[in-house]
Amino acid sequence: MTDFYPPHEAPSRLPEPRIAASVAPSTNSHLEIDAVTKNFGPQAVLKGVNLSVAKGGTTAIVGPSGSGKTTLLRLIAGFEHPDTGTISLNGSKVAGEDAWVPAHKRHVGYVAQDGALFPHLTVGQNISFGLDSGKLPGGRSGVKARVSELLEMVSLDPSMAKRRPHQLSGGQQQRVALARALAREPELMLLDEPFSALDAGLRVATRRAVGQVLKDAGVTTILVTHDQAEALSFADQVAVMRGGKLAQIGNPFVVYTRPADRATAEFLGDAVILDAWMEGSLATCSLGGIPVRRPPAQGRVQLMLRPEQIRISEDGPIRGTVVDTDYFGPETTVRLQLPVPPVLAAGAVPDHRYPGGGEIITIRHWNASIARPGTELRLRVVGEAVAFPMDDAPVQ
Repeated sequence: MTDFYPPHEAPSRLPEPRIAASVAPSTNSHLEIDAVTKNFGPQAVLKGVNLSVAKGGTTAIVGPSGSGKTTLLRLIAGFEHPDTGTISLNGSKVAGEDAWVPAHKRHVGYVAQDGALFPHLTVGQNISFGLDSGKLPGGRSGVKARVSELLEMVSLDPSMAKRRPHQLSGGQQQRVALARALAREPELMLLDEPFSALDAGLRVATRRAVGQVLKDAGVTTILVTHDQAEALSFADQVAVMRGGKLAQIGNPFVVYTRPADRATAEFLGDAVILDAWMEGSLATCSLGGIPVRRPPAQGRVQLMLRPEQIRISEDGPIRGTVVDTDYFGPETTVRLQLPVPPVLAAGAVPDHRYPGGGEIITIRHWNASIARPGTELRLRVVGEAVAFPMDDAPVQ
C-alpha cells in the first residue's frame, strides 16, 4: 500500500527496527544476554542483542530467515563465541569478557530441526547415548529403565526402544530427539525449528506434546521458529527478531495486539493497514473514527487493525463493496473496497492517493454466501487500533 507522502517526500530506506522496552526484569532469571554481537566475516549477524529469560519460562524467538535466530541459539548453546557482549546462565557468565564455558558443561539441551538421530542406532541407543551408566543405579539395567521412563515422558511406548529411526514417523522422531536431550537432565532446552518438517496436523499435536513435557519437567525453554502462530501459541514470552536486532519482546498477546512497528505487525499475522488522521486519541480513516491507545504522533499516521477486528454487521456504520473472495472451508477471506476517508473528502489532506476510489482491505468471515463480488456490506470495528508514524511506512 502507498502512503500520504507525495513522491518527492517518500522515505529513502526501510526504517531501523524500533527497539521496544523488554518485559519487566525477572527476579528469577535463568538466561541473561547482554549486548551480544556476532559477525561472520564482514557480515554483521547479531547487532547488540539483549534478552532475559525467566527460570522455567518458555520464550519463542521468531523472525524471518536470515534475521539471526539460529546464530543466537548457537551462541547460547556454546557452539559459537560472541564477538562482544556476555551470556550468563543462573547468574554465572558462560561467554564474553574472557569467560568461556564449553557447550557440554552448560547443562543445555539442544533439539535440531531434523532431530539429528543416529540412523545406525536403535531408539533406545539414541536416547542413552549421553547417559553415564556408572552414575545410574543398576548399571545397564538402570540405563534401560531410564530410557523407558524417558519414552513414557514424551508419550511413546517403551517398546519403541528397539526400533530404528527410519521406522518412526516424523513426529515420533522429534519426540525421541527430545527424550535424548532430556536424558542429560538439562536446565535449559533449546529447540531450533524442531516442528517445521512435519505436516500441519502433526506439527500442532507434536508441539503441544513437547510443550507439556517441558512444562511438567520445569525446564526453561527457548524455541526458534519462523512460524508466527507457533511462536504465539507455544511461548509465554515472544521475542521478534529482525535484521540482527530484537524489535520487540513481550507476552504473545501484547506483541500481537500492540506491535512496536509496522514490520513487526505484518510479520506476526495478517494486518489491515490504513491511512489515517490522528487528533488526540481518535484516528479518522476509511473505517470511521477508531480509538488508539497512546498514539505516537498527531496528524498523518498509519493505522493497524487485525482482520478479526473488522466484523460484518447489519447495522454497521461503514459500507464496503466486495471485490473478490477466497474460500478456505471454515472461513472466507473477503476483499472490500472502502469509501474515501472522510478526512480526505473534507480536504484536510491532499487526495492524490485515491483516483479510483477508497482503500481495499481484507477481512475474514465464516459465511461465504453473503460475500459475493459487487455486494455492499456493512462493517463495524471492534476494539482499539495501533497507530504508527508515517516514517514507519516501507518504501514502495
